[in-house]
Amino acid sequence: MPPRPATPADIPGILAIETLPQYRAFVGRWSEARHRATLAGDDARYFVVDDDCGEGEPAEIAAYAILRGFAESSNAIELKRIAVRTPGCGTGRRFLEDLIRMVFEEFHAHRLFLDVFESNARARHLYESLGFVYEGTLREAALVDGEYHSLCLMSLLRGEYVREYVREYGAQKTS
Repeated sequence: MPPRPATPADIPGILAIETLPQYRAFVGRWSEARHRATLAGDDARYFVVDDDCGEGEPAEIAAYAILRGFAESSNAIELKRIAVRTPGCGTGRRFLEDLIRMVFEEFHAHRLFLDVFESNARARHLYESLGFVYEGTLREAALVDGEYHSLCLMSLLRGEYVREYVREYGAQKTS
């Protein structure tokens, strides 16, 4: 399913993913109040991917992402957070590909950036495979369970996205 903008009704599903045990070391955890305030603000946009549970069953959130930087004049969007309920099924890759397209084609950003835990090799590999470039290390920038962890700063520029899109699809679609 394609991503859709999240609503306040999606916050319990977002919290359920965010607090999964496998994400404790790699995904920040916010309170419900902070998510509600961020979602209601001008600077961030939340997106979710629904997982249809079958006929007559309500859809569950399969993944969510937070993009920030919409209130800035730099045309730089930060991928603040992305997490999937069931890793390893390809949902995260497809979702991230859709987000990248949105950032450059719909939001007309110049730069998409993120930070990722240095120890999260799986995520770093995914970002690199989608064209993100390592820019440097934010040394001991995140405090998790009383320990400091370093983050890798990565980005994808509009020109890089356009060149990759042209190479892969043979035509430029972005403005």
